Amino acid sequence: MTPSLIRVLCVDDHALVREGLAALINRQTDMQVIAEATSGSDGIELFRIHRPDVALVDLRLPDIGGIEVIARILEEKPDARILVVSSSEGDVDIHRALSAGAMGYVLKGMPREALLQAIRKVHRGDKAIPPEVAAAVAGHLTDEPLTPREIEVLTVLATGARNKEIATTLGISEDTVKMHVKSIITKLGAEDRTGAVTTAIKRGVIHL
Repeated sequence: MTPSLIRVLCVDDHALVREGLAALINRQTDMQVIAEATSGSDGIELFRIHRPDVALVDLRLPDIGGIEVIARILEEKPDARILVVSSSEGDVDIHRALSAGAMGYVLKGMPREALLQAIRKVHRGDKAIPPEVAAAVAGHLTDEPLTPREIEVLTVLATGARNKEIATTLGISEDTVKMHVKSIITKLGAEDRTGAVTTAIKRGVIHL
């Protein structure tokens, strides 16, 4: 293998996605997929073994999430270059990934050239944040974030639980739950509980 090739690790649990990425990348003259992982733990181990130039990491993995994968890789190798390749357009998911240390974030539905360009930019040490991704984050910069307790309430709420059931699950009073639900609906700009859950899932605040 030519030393100048960008050595890429793909971490994604969907075989078709990995095969598609590998086929696209391996057709390029300046990069090559050197390993593929089907889970977060495998991704961390393969990164440890192969030390790729760029790691492509999905956020939704069957064992540990992509955010934790990014954090654990960077803990071992602070200068690791990681590019998130995800189907999630949620601003919260994007913000969490970049805050964890990812150098770029591209959507799976983007044109192939956008992904290739992002890999090259990350390899050079530059940030790779396409306009669509930047716009998703910018659109919510002034939003008041949910508190950790509100996210807990929202997570239980998303299962269809009523206030009394949420209160029992979290060990808080029903009045406190009502207060949190009202705040959640306001912060997410929703009209009701169902709308709040839908918005939260779309933005990546919670995941089912």
